[in-house]
Amino acid sequence: MKPLIYVILMVFAVLLQMYLSRKPSRWPGLVLPGLALLISLIYPLNMVATGQDAGMLAAHMIIVCLIANIPTIILLTVYLAARRSVKRMSEYEKMRAQDL
Repeated sequence: MKPLIYVILMVFAVLLQMYLSRKPSRWPGLVLPGLALLISLIYPLNMVATGQDAGMLAAHMIIVCLIANIPTIILLTVYLAARRSVKRMSEYEKMRAQDL
């Protein structure tokens, strides 16, 4: 049941990200990726060294950080795609205004 809830939350986050990214200002679209990045930084900081050498702990921290940043990467990809679309539409509107 928990994986279904996680999928629903991620779909909701992507839809919200699409909505925020299409706003005229670019800042609302960066809120969710920023929050995802801050949350992903918590995971490696919560790791405790339990008899591991420093190299192994560092490798585990890097892997955890990469896995925890998957939502950040997804949200940034949605942001960049939506902003590209907004920019293209803005240029199209300027071109139409010049033609008139």
